[in-house]
Amino acid sequence: MIHAPHLILVVDDEPTQRHLLSGMITRAGHRVETASDGQAALTRLLDQDLPAVSCLVLDLQMPGLSGLELLEKLKPHKPNLPVIVLTAHSGVTRIVQAMKAGASDFLVKPASAERIRTAIDSALSHVAMTGELAPMRATEQAHPGFDDLIGESDTLKSVVRLAKKAAKTSIPVLIEGASGVGKEMFARAIHESSDRAGKPFVAVNCGAIPENLVESILFGHEKGAFTGAVERHIGKFQDASGGTLFLDEVGELPHDIQVKLLRVLQENEVDPIGGGQTVPVDIRLISATNRNMADLVSKGIVREDLFYRLNVFPLTIPSLKDRADDIPQLAQHFARIIALTEGIEPKTLSKSATIMLRRYPWPGNIRQLQNAVFRAVVMSDGPKLEVEDFPQIAPKHTAPPSGLVETSGSHEDSTPCLPLITEDGDFRTLADIEAEAIEAAIQRYDGRLSEVARRLGIGRSTLYRRLDELGLSPKTKQARV
Repeated sequence: MIHAPHLILVVDDEPTQRHLLSGMITRAGHRVETASDGQAALTRLLDQDLPAVSCLVLDLQMPGLSGLELLEKLKPHKPNLPVIVLTAHSGVTRIVQAMKAGASDFLVKPASAERIRTAIDSALSHVAMTGELAPMRATEQAHPGFDDLIGESDTLKSVVRLAKKAAKTSIPVLIEGASGVGKEMFARAIHESSDRAGKPFVAVNCGAIPENLVESILFGHEKGAFTGAVERHIGKFQDASGGTLFLDEVGELPHDIQVKLLRVLQENEVDPIGGGQTVPVDIRLISATNRNMADLVSKGIVREDLFYRLNVFPLTIPSLKDRADDIPQLAQHFARIIALTEGIEPKTLSKSATIMLRRYPWPGNIRQLQNAVFRAVVMSDGPKLEVEDFPQIAPKHTAPPSGLVETSGSHEDSTPCLPLITEDGDFRTLADIEAEAIEAAIQRYDGRLSEVARRLGIGRSTLYRRLDELGLSPKTKQARV
């Protein structure tokens, strides 16, 4: 569930539709702007002085600049903006074109308020968790080799060693790991280190394709194969022939498609919908999932015979929290690349910010770290990134003991960080945390207990009582009234 209010841009040439959609989205808790045509929307989206749009709800059929043309013009500038296409025309060819142009979801009018809300929440959740940042994606695509994987931890080195072995073979590889750990980057590195380097690398997110389009997008279709197939479409297997096909979230494929995928792997040929004969393909398959495939098999979600075909060479990419030693190097690398890409003066991380980032659990993994560093670099004013430049992280981080906190020479400028977790990984008691908070406040405000009580939001008598109960002596802290 997305709780923060996001800005959604609705683009539709019909005033009634704009009004209805605005009402639905506003009631879902988001802010809404509207545009009546594609050109107005493009101008709004590319205006750097206006608030950033989080998601685009777009009609395809519009006079002037159509929705499809808008997508094609927008993609080079905002390749990661979630776009939900909403149209009365549901032809398969049109849907495929929209998805190729960058649409993340496709709804047919009239769509219910619940369906629209779910589509928006899903799109925003994906962006929030994966953090697909354009400059970082460009970097990954330009430097996909193993030498470009950042980190020196033993955990990472172990996986890289296995991945290099996989690159020397042509057998299928199954990459498991949580969302955002860099599964696609590992797949690209394997491809670029193999004898197929320089050949096509085609990535497909199986979980993002509407179920009724999966077969057509993967295997292709002939003109007239079904209603809406107004032209021939080459599938992803043929696009990748000679190179590598990367099927991300492969466990999301429907059962009937799993059967067809299994046959392709066995026969090395695809059978396009409506085709009179099969088409030979030569692909190296790398698949990935953020779920445990063995569990999916036991639950009947994934066919057992397909699992054995995919899982010939398994790789598990560690979560960022399991390679915490790499976080400072990754964060500084991202800060340098982002500053270079955005034309900003290079920035380094302060000691306290580095420690905070290292202690944070990073549920969104590397791509969440990219997002956090991106925002910090763009929004910060000084040459160093401080704890306060990571507001989405700072309130929830696990900080180091106070002796490790960087100070800038005065109590007012220091940033006290109170650890919630012990070195053994257990939560500290509230009494311990409270005692350290009071001690930090006494130090910060030079022992002025009236000011300490005011800042902590308690009465002075309550503060004196807690000092006694916690065994803290004002004298030892050189406290003053």
